Amino acid sequence: MRLWGRGVECIRGGRAVFSGLDFDASAGEALAVTGANGAGKTSLLRLIAGLLTPSGGSIDLEGGDGELTLAEQAHYLGHRDALKPALSVMENLAFWRDFLGGEVSAARESLAAVGLGHAAHLPAAVLSAGQRRRLSIARLQTVRRPIWLLDEPTSALDAAGQAIFAALMRDHLARGGLIVAATHAPLGIDARELRIGGVP
Repeated sequence: MRLWGRGVECIRGGRAVFSGLDFDASAGEALAVTGANGAGKTSLLRLIAGLLTPSGGSIDLEGGDGELTLAEQAHYLGHRDALKPALSVMENLAFWRDFLGGEVSAARESLAAVGLGHAAHLPAAVLSAGQRRRLSIARLQTVRRPIWLLDEPTSALDAAGQAIFAALMRDHLARGGLIVAATHAPLGIDARELRIGGVP
């Protein structure tokens, strides 16, 4: 499996965010997208996820499931955690499992894997920022998809949370997965760097 982009251009609000961008990542690889604030790191992830349309160039996936689109084979974990505060931790995860098509048994195991098994019945509204991030990460485990698109994935995580997530990322790569992460901080895993924009 290989994800690539050639001559990718992004225009938002009438402003050219970036243009002529080339990138590639293969199964088992992580690509760390770095750059100054406003350089287009999040925009690139959203282009890959199919949430934005490139103004130019192309993005493609080779060797994935030919019956599915790139977006259907990717998880986009934004810098804001997509949670319903009134639902419990388990209900939030079960919603995404049912919506995206995961295994019924996977939700409880995923919560345990991120250290939230004890909080399954708590309302998401009472979670700390780090716990909310862990719940979002549990979604990656509950519904298995080969491509992880991660926007500032370690934000709000303490040292223990970062170590847990690094182990989950290494496992994902070892299974033949692929990671593209926009980040200002080290991911805790081996990753090639793609810097976009000028030097801050």
